[in-house]
Amino acid sequence: MPIWNPQVECAPVADRRALQLARLQDTVARLYAHVPFYRDKLAAAKLRPEDVRSLADLARLPFTRKDELRQTYPYGLLACPREDVVEIHTSSGTTGTPVVGAYTAADLKLWSEVMARTLAMAGCTAADTVQNAYGYGLFTGGLGVHYGARRIGANILPISSGNTRRQLHVMRDFGTTLLTCTPSYSLFLAEAAREEGIDFRDMPLKAGCFGAEPWSENMRVEIEAKLDISAHDIYGLTELIGPGVAAECECKHGQHFNEDYFYPEIINPETGEVLPDGEKGELVITSLQREGSPLLRYRTRDITFLMRDPCPCGRTTVRIHRLLGRTDDMMIVRGVNIFPSQIENVLMRIEGTQPHYQIVIDRGATHLDEIEIRVEVEDAVFSDVTSVLERLRKRIHDELKSELGISAHIKLVEPRSIARSEGKAQRIIDRRSI
Repeated sequence: MPIWNPQVECAPVADRRALQLARLQDTVARLYAHVPFYRDKLAAAKLRPEDVRSLADLARLPFTRKDELRQTYPYGLLACPREDVVEIHTSSGTTGTPVVGAYTAADLKLWSEVMARTLAMAGCTAADTVQNAYGYGLFTGGLGVHYGARRIGANILPISSGNTRRQLHVMRDFGTTLLTCTPSYSLFLAEAAREEGIDFRDMPLKAGCFGAEPWSENMRVEIEAKLDISAHDIYGLTELIGPGVAAECECKHGQHFNEDYFYPEIINPETGEVLPDGEKGELVITSLQREGSPLLRYRTRDITFLMRDPCPCGRTTVRIHRLLGRTDDMMIVRGVNIFPSQIENVLMRIEGTQPHYQIVIDRGATHLDEIEIRVEVEDAVFSDVTSVLERLRKRIHDELKSELGISAHIKLVEPRSIARSEGKAQRIIDRRSI
């Protein structure tokens, strides 16, 4: 599959590291000079920009946390003159003050470049038609994909999220070849297509770029089977740029990190210690060339690990493993640490279940944590005899018990009974704090 920018993506590792150091030193110097927030943090750590002499010195720099971004709302982290800002994006702000990303013209060019790389990894060329079902607006997903597709020269269908029936008709009428949306919404489209009598095998759709929420390898299998496409995982954060930080190539063995613009570390989330390659921990990212709102050692709360073994695609960039969960969506049930993705992996490999589920955590009369997992089953299974449903329920229970060490109440529900979302799916209902 063609590589968008082979000179950069396939560069010798030593050359890339020299570039990273130069850009890191420049970023630290600019933040020290122009952002009081970072000048104070560096002073508290007894550091000045000239103390960064190697990439190893990055570990001496202070972390940046999400709550600090909210405390500096809206322009407290701006590293350039206000008149140089040409675009603003924010997080949804559903849990408090939103996080702000400020973009200069150079930042938009950077974003277009990394998103062109992202889409190219899924096979996108100027000959393709991209149906962009991410939301446009302050959310970064829609415009991020839009800029990348435009950089490639592809035809863009800026349909945004929602209106599922229209999505399918547009896909059929305009010959969509690449779909971009959340993974859960792609399965919602598949479900709606079946009800509309639309067969994806009759359309030229060949690939999809899915992100903005965690999804498992088993969900990929489900998406690829139901939409008859190659499904690619993409990664990004509003805090860093939006989508475009990392993405999967055709090999689908980890996501290639755009290391010339973003420097990844894996740390122990409890101690902050930098961990070696291959060891699971929290992903920390430093901006290397953002002008508007660069960040030092941003703690993403995403759990993964780094892989540097050669990729058959020819790219030499480090890869991150598919996200294993988050430090903040980790559930602790009776002392057992569980991520929703672990439960999803078990459910998705059991025949007869649908890729729609909810996890409900509550405290019972004994004041002990109880977990209920509501799982949609296929029409044929739900309409079958009670003994078949009971065997399926027991199998799910036993496999979760064996693999994760939890004893959950399994509730099998009829198809289409769990609420669908056109954006991120709500997987967890935690009633312990209600």
